Amino acid sequence: MTDAEQQAAPVGEEEPLLGGPGDAKQETKPLYHNLILGTGVVAQAGVWILAAIVWGSVFSNDLILFSAHPLLNSAAVLFFVQAILILQPTHTAKQKKQGTFTHAALNDVAALTAIAGLVIIEYNKVSHKGAHFQSAHAILGLITYILVALQATVGITQYFLPGVYGGVDNAKAVYKYHRAGGYLTLLVMLATVCAATQTDYNEKVLGMQLWAVVVAAVIIVLGVGARIKPSKFGWLAGK
Repeated sequence: MTDAEQQAAPVGEEEPLLGGPGDAKQETKPLYHNLILGTGVVAQAGVWILAAIVWGSVFSNDLILFSAHPLLNSAAVLFFVQAILILQPTHTAKQKKQGTFTHAALNDVAALTAIAGLVIIEYNKVSHKGAHFQSAHAILGLITYILVALQATVGITQYFLPGVYGGVDNAKAVYKYHRAGGYLTLLVMLATVCAATQTDYNEKVLGMQLWAVVVAAVIIVLGVGARIKPSKFGWLAGK
């Protein structure tokens, strides 16, 4: 069956309401529609629930300088998810170009927000002579920052400076690794937020529940994961 025939074929009663794995495709709709296309709406529900959990816990207590750390980092996660969702369903060359620039802009905002959160926690550690990297949250946080830095470096150079890789074709060959790295980074990022519920500050002050954060993280993973196209990794033949 050709692509045209597949598009014209009626949707059966057994067809998933939001489509099958990797079905989300931008087609002729505007770029911003990618944020909720298919299971994008599921991912949005998860990330906004996660943000609400963190922000609700922070604003339910007296605000201090350290309060900015969870606020900024949860905002960074929110922007990182938007950056993934906006690019995933792009289909044509024009859409991919527009999506890439928007993806980069959202990631820039997310990275700057995360860096601000890092500055806050480092200032807090230094001013209180606190120990570094003793908790799972701190260790995962460090890994997350390293992955974000690597992703940003590869993403920027492969698209805007392909000469670094010996040409456009070589740079394009790296795309699939950048995509895989992005999904891995998201998983580590969500694990970091989950681990934050086990810190002394959360247990004594914020009171975020691990189960609630895990549920929100799983919803995000399901929403984002369902829109992954295996063909973009070279695993299956396709566009």
